[in-house]
Amino acid sequence: MPSNPFRCLLTVSLIACFVACARASDYPLFHSMDPLAPRDEWGVLHQTKHLYPVDYAHRYPHRIYYYFHSGKELLADPAYVGALQVCLRSRGYYCGPIDGIMSEEVSLAIAQLQKNHTQRVTGTLTVPVRRALHLP
Repeated sequence: MPSNPFRCLLTVSLIACFVACARASDYPLFHSMDPLAPRDEWGVLHQTKHLYPVDYAHRYPHRIYYYFHSGKELLADPAYVGALQVCLRSRGYYCGPIDGIMSEEVSLAIAQLQKNHTQRVTGTLTVPVRRALHLP
């Protein structure tokens, strides 16, 4: 009795999916579940050597939750401001402490980033700033 070609196709596709998932688990993008982890210009995660007190603050488990918040709501979250400070520091715009507090130094760093990326300079957290820093 010949085997069903659809059963063979299903078996081959399941094996291919399993192999792809096994390879994807080795890829560095899948090693961190932290949505506020610093990313480079290609979106690849980078782990920092230092731990700050804001690293232990409450965070949403997925990046999608941050897309539904406005800039003012995000700046009230110390974990988000801490991630913003880390990203600005890694790109050379911010030299202050990583404390999760939105200060004048952070606003000046955002304004400098906006100027360098030819954005409208306001010194506030906007969607283009979040995209330039690869933050949700």
